[in-house]
Amino acid sequence: MSQVSDVNLANQGFSAYRTEHNNINSAFNSTHIGSSRPTSAVAGTIWIDNSSDPTWEMYVYDGADDIQVATINTTANTINFIDSSVSITGLSTSATGTVLTLSDSNILFAKKGYFAEQTLTDGATIDWNLSTEQVAKVTLAGNRTLNAPTNQQAGAFYSLAIIQDGTGSRTLTFNSAYKFTGASAPTLSTTASAKDIIIFKSDGTNLLEVGRSLNIG
Repeated sequence: MSQVSDVNLANQGFSAYRTEHNNINSAFNSTHIGSSRPTSAVAGTIWIDNSSDPTWEMYVYDGADDIQVATINTTANTINFIDSSVSITGLSTSATGTVLTLSDSNILFAKKGYFAEQTLTDGATIDWNLSTEQVAKVTLAGNRTLNAPTNQQAGAFYSLAIIQDGTGSRTLTFNSAYKFTGASAPTLSTTASAKDIIIFKSDGTNLLEVGRSLNIG
């Protein structure tokens, strides 16, 4: 049971009391989920309409009307808030913790946020997944080719640190999806352990260079 006719415990025997108490707890625990507003609702009650499953609708009852707060898609695992451009597009977990993805034109963060630097896998060809590696680094242990990036978002900025191994003199060939100032890729530093950093902005198809710092020491 997820909805009850009222949330007031009546004077009664223990067995009936326990049953009613459990029913009320179930209603609270499920946020009064059901196909219509619960009859026990009062001003301030939050409830979920699941009549259009898998799309649920969350409401706040103000004593006269149901004010919709959000829609919840239980198949796509997304929440879209009403009267706002905020959308929570998913939760994912990784070795570093839980990742919450949301978007809004007016989000205020109370604390500083950052993209944790990720290490790309070195090899003859190197992949760069921009959905999980917005800030990345790679250490070259040979002459390499950087494949076209995947999952880029127009308007997003991406950073890549290119590091020479202990031997140095490694080269990196860039896929044509990388566009550079002056239409020419930078000449990388070649001394052992040298580090170059390139910043890109995506147009949705290509990564456009907007800055470079070479031979950082």
